[in-house]
Amino acid sequence: MFSSVAYAMGGTGGGSQGGLAAFLPLILMFVVFYFLLIWPQQKKAKAHRQVLANLQKGDNVVTSSGIYGTITGLTDTVVTLEIAEKVRIKVARNAVAGVVKGQV
Repeated sequence: MFSSVAYAMGGTGGGSQGGLAAFLPLILMFVVFYFLLIWPQQKKAKAHRQVLANLQKGDNVVTSSGIYGTITGLTDTVVTLEIAEKVRIKVARNAVAGVVKGQV
């Protein structure tokens, strides 16, 4: 008899969590992704833009395709590189991956 009464009462409901508590794991994941993926990528892109802004004639550079050369001419969008004696090529300024220290 008592067992049927106990079943009729049932358990107390867990209640629903607040709206913010339900989204807390998603917010936490976004914060982690920001600090692990987005922030370092933005930092690297900013450093690359700084390198491109500071290019000068005579700098030894490497392109994103792996071509080493010395800058002989610059415009806003094009860099002229001397890759061998009297061999010059034009590449997009954004194709310069970085400045190389020393002689190429």
